[in-house]
Amino acid sequence: MKDNTGYIWKLGMFVAVGLGILVVAIYLIGMQKNLFGSTFQLRTEFKSVSGLKVGNNVRFAGINIGTVDEIALLTDSSVMVYLVIKEDAKPFLRVTSKASIGSDGLMGDKVLTINPGLPNSALVKNGSKIASSEAIEMQDLIAGLKKSVDNAAVITDQLAGFTYKMNNGKGALSKLISDEQFSESIKGTILNLESSSEEFAKFTWKMNHGNGALSRLVSDTGFANSLDSTMTNLKTGSKGLSENMEAAKSNFLLKGYFNKKKREESKKQAEQIKQEELRQKKLKQKLKQPKLPKDSIG
Repeated sequence: MKDNTGYIWKLGMFVAVGLGILVVAIYLIGMQKNLFGSTFQLRTEFKSVSGLKVGNNVRFAGINIGTVDEIALLTDSSVMVYLVIKEDAKPFLRVTSKASIGSDGLMGDKVLTINPGLPNSALVKNGSKIASSEAIEMQDLIAGLKKSVDNAAVITDQLAGFTYKMNNGKGALSKLISDEQFSESIKGTILNLESSSEEFAKFTWKMNHGNGALSRLVSDTGFANSLDSTMTNLKTGSKGLSENMEAAKSNFLLKGYFNKKKREESKKQAEQIKQEELRQKKLKQKLKQPKLPKDSIG
């Protein structure tokens, strides 16, 4: 009888512990899946859910506020995701909020994240649909990284070829680096440029401080005024000479000479006109003569 009592007591303890573990598990799962609290539903649409599963967490500002309740395929390029959200998070979610799919860590489970919307927009209601932003796939990141690596490899090869040509080539840039004679030539050219710049500096100094005609022309205002006065006198003299020639034409002593010269020029022009008229007349007569046919000529 004592053996049966001990067996029954052990069995009761085992059942009690099992029930306790079951209750705790149900409670924890219920808390995680929002089975015991007040909830409401949201929905959002994606082109691809990127491995998101029913039961994955929904986060807002880094806090779990719900779970993925259902994933329904609408078309070949559209997937509707239904979310169960805690009622406590409702005052913070707006119709302009956006949902995106991310990962819980680098290789963790998928997580649906809701970003805050515009502050002045309306709050969500039960069954509201919010916008979504497509997630960046890991394979897209790997493809982009591979492209960058390939480009870096091409640049490295080109740089290696460039350095080889620099060390072994015969171009101007290679000579500039490795050919001592070419470097000396460049150095001589630079020295000549420096010497020329010094000579030019001396020339400009003499122009500013010298007593030569060119220096006076540039810097001496008195010399410049004298030159202006000379040019003015030349203009006045040429004008006076023109006036004297006109006056000489009117003088009775020289009037005959100028009239004779004028008559000779008029006569010469008249002869030229007469010769031109005679040439035109001969040309017209020649054009008026009838042409004989070729048969009559034979």
